[in-house]
Amino acid sequence: MSQRLFAILTLLVLMLGTLALDIALPALRSASPALPDALQTYVTVFLGIFIEAAPFLLMGSVVAGLIAEFITPDDVAHFFPRSRLTAPLAGALLGMVFPVCECGVVPVVRRLYQKGFPTAAGVAFLLGAPVLNPIVIASTYAAFGLGSVFWGRLAFTLLIAAGVGLVFSAAPSVVRILAPRPVASLVDSSAGLHPLPVEVSRRALLSARLHSALSAATDELFDMGRYLVIGALLATTLQTFVPQQTLLSIGQGQVRSVIALQVLAFVLSVCSTVDAFLALSFVNTFTTGAVLAFLVFGPMVDVKSTLLYLNVFRPRAVFYAVAICFLASMLIGTFINLNVAW
Repeated sequence: MSQRLFAILTLLVLMLGTLALDIALPALRSASPALPDALQTYVTVFLGIFIEAAPFLLMGSVVAGLIAEFITPDDVAHFFPRSRLTAPLAGALLGMVFPVCECGVVPVVRRLYQKGFPTAAGVAFLLGAPVLNPIVIASTYAAFGLGSVFWGRLAFTLLIAAGVGLVFSAAPSVVRILAPRPVASLVDSSAGLHPLPVEVSRRALLSARLHSALSAATDELFDMGRYLVIGALLATTLQTFVPQQTLLSIGQGQVRSVIALQVLAFVLSVCSTVDAFLALSFVNTFTTGAVLAFLVFGPMVDVKSTLLYLNVFRPRAVFYAVAICFLASMLIGTFINLNVAW
C-alpha cells in the first residue's frame, strides 16, 4: 500500500512539476541569463509533446486498469467476433467505444491481449482508434468540414487498419507477434497483473475492485510512461535539429510531397486530437494526397508511438506494421494526386 501510494504521489508531482515548469518558463527566461536558442527550442518542443500526450496516456492507463479488473476472457470471447475477416474490421471501429489517441491506445491493447483479445483485432484497434474515435472525428470536422479530406481520412484509416489487421491474422501463433511479457500473461488469460483469488473477487466490494483497477492503471502508466518520455525526447531532437524547410520545399511534387509529409508526421509526433488543425496549414502548400497521407499515417505511426508499440509487439512485427502503413498511405496519397481532382 505504501509503495503504491508513493508511486501515485510521485506521478502527480512529476505531472504538476512539468505543468508548473511550462507556465513559469517565460518568467525564468526573462529573469535568468539567456539560454541558447537551440536549448530554449528543445525545452519548449519537449514540453509541448509531453504535456500534449501525457493526459491521453493517463486516460488509456485508467481504461486498461478497468479492463484488467472488470473484463474477463469469457466476456471477450462472448462479445467480440473472431472471424478472420470481421475481427480486424470490428477492432478498427472499436475506437468509437474507447476514444483514445495513439498514446492511450497502447496500454488498452496490451490489457485486452491479456484477456484473450484476437491478435488481428488488437492490431487494427491500435492503428485505427487514434482516428476513428468521436474526439478526432469532431476535430477533423472542425478543421475541414464535411469535405473530401474528412471522409477520405476516415475511410482510408479504416481500410489500412483493417487491412494490416488482416495481414497479421495470418500469423500462425501470437508468440511470433507479441513481446514476451504479454505472451506470458496470455498463458493464464484469466489472470491480470493483480489477480484476486476467486472466492475473494466474488465478494469484493466495488470500492475494493476500483482500488485494484487503480493499482493496475498505475503500473501501466509507469511502465508505458518511460517509453513516452524517450519517444518525446527523440521527437524533440528530430524536430530541433532536422531542418523542416527541406521537407516543406518539396511540397508540390506528386510523389515527393506525400513522402515529405509522412516523414514530417513521423517526426512531429503530433497528437491525433489536434493534428487536423496543423494539417490545415499545409493545404495551400502541399497536395491533397499529401495532406491526407499526413492525417492517415501520422496517428498510426510516429516516433513516440513506435517505441510504445515495442512494449507490446516484437521488433519484427513493429517493423512490418510501420512499413505496411507507410507504403499504403504513400500509395493512397500518390494515387489521389495522380488520378483524383480534389
